[in-house]
Amino acid sequence: MRRRDFIKAVAGSAASWPLAARAQQPKRMRRIGVLLFARPDRAIISPLIQQLETLGYIDGKTAAIEYRDGNGMPEYVVQAADELVRLSPEVIFAFGGDIAPIIKRATTTIPIVVVVSNDPVASGLVPSRPAPAETSPASPRCTTRWPESRSSC
Repeated sequence: MRRRDFIKAVAGSAASWPLAARAQQPKRMRRIGVLLFARPDRAIISPLIQQLETLGYIDGKTAAIEYRDGNGMPEYVVQAADELVRLSPEVIFAFGGDIAPIIKRATTTIPIVVVVSNDPVASGLVPSRPAPAETSPASPRCTTRWPESRSSC
């Protein structure tokens, strides 16, 4: 009788091992793309990285932040954009109005956040300020903060 009890106990606990292993799996790591014109531009993205960390997206722990840059050469930005799109990030942050249209041409499925853009309509990112295209993943939000006042486009 003791042998049967032992076998039942071992079989019962062995059956629950796969369930325990599944329950302990970590959350899926988010992939975030960042497209820059040149390597030294990375200093300007520190506020973005700090805000992502505040939201719980920590590079290497809960998120994989993929940086690509054009090494200061416009022709390399196209290659960097294509490479970034091939990595299939969940969102791409484009720093600079000049490179935003390049990343927009590289993908129609990945949402793009344009961090700095002089005029999203003139650069072809959106058809108009008040009503972006239905297929456009971004709506323009222009804000310039000055010490004395705040103006919005």
